[in-house]
Amino acid sequence: MKIIVPMAGRGSRLRPHTLTVPKPLIPIAGKPIVHRLVEDIAKVLDGSIEEIAFIIHESFGKAVEADLIAIAEKLGARGNIYYQNEALGTAHAILCAKESMEGPVVVAYADTLFRADFSLDKTADSVIWVKQVADPSAFGVVQLNDKNEIVDFVEKPTQFVSDLAIIGIYYFKSGETLRSELEYLLDNNLTKGGEYQLTDALENMKQKGMRFVPGKVEEWMDCGNKNVTVDTNNRMLQFLQEDQINLVAPSVQLENSTIIPPCYIGEQVVIKNSTVGPNVSLGTGTTVENATISNSLVQTHAQIRNAQLDNAMVGNHAIYDGKHTQISIGDYSVLE
Repeated sequence: MKIIVPMAGRGSRLRPHTLTVPKPLIPIAGKPIVHRLVEDIAKVLDGSIEEIAFIIHESFGKAVEADLIAIAEKLGARGNIYYQNEALGTAHAILCAKESMEGPVVVAYADTLFRADFSLDKTADSVIWVKQVADPSAFGVVQLNDKNEIVDFVEKPTQFVSDLAIIGIYYFKSGETLRSELEYLLDNNLTKGGEYQLTDALENMKQKGMRFVPGKVEEWMDCGNKNVTVDTNNRMLQFLQEDQINLVAPSVQLENSTIIPPCYIGEQVVIKNSTVGPNVSLGTGTTVENATISNSLVQTHAQIRNAQLDNAMVGNHAIYDGKHTQISIGDYSVLE
C-alpha cells in the first residue's frame, strides 16, 4: 500500500504560524498534523505501508523535506518528495506523484485529522472517507444506494441530497487506473475554474462502472485556521487520554505548579509557579513561569511569563510576557 499526501499549499488561513513552516508540520498534541494523519490511515489500512509520497512546493526547502522523509521512515515506509509549484487543482497535484501510482494507493490531504473504526473494503475500486455533518451545503457530499454504494458526488448541494461529507481521504485499488484518469483530464484540458479537479476523475471512473463505497469516520477535525486548530489540539488530547497514552515527558521540570490533564508536555519543558491545562500542548524546550494556560497550543522553545492564556496559539521560539489572552503569535515573535 502507498499513501500520497498533497500538501503544496502554505496554509494562508493559519498565518503567522505557516510563514515559517507548512501547515501539515504544525504539531497537534506533540506530533505534526501530517504525522498523525498517516498514523491514523495506517490503523485503518491494517497492513504495511510501502511508501509515502509527499507533494510539496519546492520553496518549502530541504529541512522540510528531511522532516517528511523521517515521518515516513518512522512508520517503516519509504518517503518520496514530489513538487507542485503551480496551483492547478487537486487532480494536477496528485498527478505530480504519478511515478508512485502503482498498486493500491490512498490519497490524503494533509489539513485534516480523523478518528475511525471501520474495516477498509479492499474489494471496492475506491473507498471515500466521509463524515455525517449537520450542514451539508458547505461540503462536497456523496449519495448512496440501498447497497451502500456511492452513486453520485454533489458539490455544496443547495437542496438536501445527503449529509455524508467528503473529508479528503480516498482509497484506490489501482493506482494505475487513477493515474490514467488524471492524465486524461490534463491531456484534454478538462478544467473547472482553471483547475483540474479530482472529482471529475472520480465521476469518469464511476461512469465506467467502477464500484465506490463510503468509509464512515466518527470524528473529523480541521486545522484550517487558528481557532479550529486549537480546538483540534484539545480534542486530540482528550482522545489520547482516553487511549491511556502518557503525554508528559519524564524530563519535565515542575516547580510549585499544577498540570491539569489532558495535556501534552514535551521534553525539557520547565514550568514554575503556574497552572497548565486542561487541553494544553507545550512543545520541547518551552519555559512557563507565573502563568495560567488552558485550551492552548504552544510550539517548541517558547518562553511564556506572567500570562493568562486561553484559546491561544504560540509559535516556535516565541517570547510572551503580558496580559493578553486569545493570542496567536508566530515563530520568533516577541511580546514583552
